[in-house]
Amino acid sequence: MRLRTVVAGLLVAGALAPAAGTLDRSTPAAASSPAGGIGIRLLEAPVAARANARAWTYIIDHLAPGSVIHRRVEVFNTTGSPKRLSLYTAAAQVRDRKFQFAADRTANELSSWTSMDRHEVTLAPHARSAVTATIAVPGKAAPGERYAVIWAQAAKAAPPGGGVAEVNRVGIRIYLSVGRGNPPASDFTIDSLTAQRSPTGQQIVLAQVHNTGGRALDLSGDLKLTNNSGSLSAGPFKVQTGTTLAPGDAGSVTAALNEQVPDGPWRARIRLESGLTKRTAEATIQFPAAGTAQAVKAEMDTSQYPTVALVGVVLAALAAITFLLIQRKRRSRREPSNA
Repeated sequence: MRLRTVVAGLLVAGALAPAAGTLDRSTPAAASSPAGGIGIRLLEAPVAARANARAWTYIIDHLAPGSVIHRRVEVFNTTGSPKRLSLYTAAAQVRDRKFQFAADRTANELSSWTSMDRHEVTLAPHARSAVTATIAVPGKAAPGERYAVIWAQAAKAAPPGGGVAEVNRVGIRIYLSVGRGNPPASDFTIDSLTAQRSPTGQQIVLAQVHNTGGRALDLSGDLKLTNNSGSLSAGPFKVQTGTTLAPGDAGSVTAALNEQVPDGPWRARIRLESGLTKRTAEATIQFPAAGTAQAVKAEMDTSQYPTVALVGVVLAALAAITFLLIQRKRRSRREPSNA
């Protein structure tokens, strides 16, 4: 029989087998479980990404084949009793606009490249401990982005005579891009906005997003509404988190209004971000009496792009200067000395 439950606000999958089964509560996020549980968090980020809050939540990196990195992770116990934690890495994938983790200790390429300096930690009540994860990319690894999860797991055996064994685990996602040179750029477009009314009457706005970059995106943001005269406004309303788009993928993110507003028309402005990549778009929408209205093409705020373009120009100029200096140095070595 299948059992689905919510832990720490995230939808997780569990399995309850007959007789001596296992109840699996898994939280693939870099955060603690609810008060009175086990937790895990990342202690460091790459120097180049330290301004990126997402890089402090997940392990996000770009490595050339043959590279090795180390990341410190902290596990902690917020309960009043000792906890023995198993530490391991297992497979994950981005599919159906979600970051999906595999069952149990299912392996993939990235999980096989990742090891922990300790496979088990025993924590006293309200104690914490740091461990180190090492990712070693093989020299012949093919380019592309891969996903995995570092898990900390506490298991409770089934009672004598049969019953249910309980497994609690919390984890840190890994997004690893493999390739030479600079990492693939992150980018996305907001293509349309759609007004919707749920069966319970709640007003909802859906934003259709296309991942046009080379890295997976974890989208968050907010929505603001203003009437045509500008005399009435509503929001900001938070975008529901949990949407992850793989490179080239497209899907919708949802902003559910927590208050009733007139049907409109409204000028809707939505701001979305994934790490340091931020985009804003606007469209005029009107909430239907029921169901879903027709999608409206969104107008992207192009004022955000000059900065990106300028960075590209600067990087290109630096590369050209470096190339010229190398060429000059090579020529000077070939020219005979007059001394």
